[in-house]
Amino acid sequence: MAAGLVISAPASGVGKTTLTLALARAWRNRGLKVQCFKSGPDYIDPAFHAAATGRPSVNVDSWAMDRSTIAHLVSRGSDADIVLAEGSMGLFDGVAARGVSGTGATADIAEMLGWPVVLVIDPSGQAQTAAAIAAGLRDYRAGVRLAGVMLNRVASPRHEDLVRRALDDAGIAVFGALPRHAEISLPKRHLGLVQAEEQAEIGKLIDEAARFVSEHVDLDAVMQSAASWSPQPAANGLNVTPPGQRIALARDAAFSFVYPHMLEAWRAAGAEISTFSPLADEAPDAGADVCWLPGGYPELHAGKIAANARFRNGLRAFAETRPVHGECGGYMVLGTALTDADGIRHEMTGLLGLETSFAKRRMHLGYRLASLAMPMPGHKAGARLRGHEFHYSTIIAQPDAPLAVVHDATGSVIAETGSRRGHASGTFFHLIAEDR
Repeated sequence: MAAGLVISAPASGVGKTTLTLALARAWRNRGLKVQCFKSGPDYIDPAFHAAATGRPSVNVDSWAMDRSTIAHLVSRGSDADIVLAEGSMGLFDGVAARGVSGTGATADIAEMLGWPVVLVIDPSGQAQTAAAIAAGLRDYRAGVRLAGVMLNRVASPRHEDLVRRALDDAGIAVFGALPRHAEISLPKRHLGLVQAEEQAEIGKLIDEAARFVSEHVDLDAVMQSAASWSPQPAANGLNVTPPGQRIALARDAAFSFVYPHMLEAWRAAGAEISTFSPLADEAPDAGADVCWLPGGYPELHAGKIAANARFRNGLRAFAETRPVHGECGGYMVLGTALTDADGIRHEMTGLLGLETSFAKRRMHLGYRLASLAMPMPGHKAGARLRGHEFHYSTIIAQPDAPLAVVHDATGSVIAETGSRRGHASGTFFHLIAEDR
């Protein structure tokens, strides 16, 4: 029987991912089977989880997924010794309006699965107040149980003592305290962490984090705080239809933002996936019946994409007879042009009229509910799709027929409708699930 824990925090940026990776690798080094999940719509962290554990990780999301889907996804942890669900943002942070089974908050997953929460607290610039924050989070919502805290980036032994005493007075267990340690800092860029596959030394970094955490955290106490857990049988699996039988998937440093559960669902439904690299000037597999361009960082590689004639011509030829769909960065590459951060305009594939600019940066972030006005690969007109949007590019032109009516989590209509022209379609949101 597995044991389950949720790793969360009062806010973003306190070290949840690093500590999750360190715990996972430390327990793996002890010979334990460790399974990780990511709560919320983060498509980068699961690859780090897989690097730390040697097992694929997937997202679980209470706004976009129903309980049956979540139960199906977490059931892969049934053979593990310890299951860790890494939270996003703060423990109770979600959207204002409830989605399919919750607001997207990490607390939803903790309550749904009955897993206690280990809080990662960064007490920089405070001391006893850290205990007040932890106590407030402990008492905020019935059904969410606090196992204890791990302190990160403590300034000195005196600082640690002050915080520990206050937490002890509040009846909150402290599993360990980590001094600042730059060697285990994960590099970042504008959409989050630099991807695991782009970091040649990621294994060494995780090993160092595991060593460091093992020295400063009582791993046995953390393990003992976990809840025994047996997965509940799911009435249904993932409600995902593959976009085709043979899928050509763009996959490289510019096209990598795709949820692992989506690829797994496509394969489980019998689809075959062949990958190609636009950055290596590769064209999609001519034997595929659909091409899918995920999001990623095309704005960092716009010049190279524009110069890769074999990719662009191959994609255009493919789209003459078969569907091509792009999400976010992939959508931008299907467009006419992309202006980079230096203001240089690069010609893209021209399958859609979309033109975007990364020079005019504005953050677009949040859940999306789209009602398709016309079909896209894998989904009929009228389908209701749930996804998430996160990018900084600005639309300069979006002249093609709107693909969908898109609302944010509050129900407000947004301008990023997606587009369709001929066999090409695209959206700025990343698909998570279709409403049943």
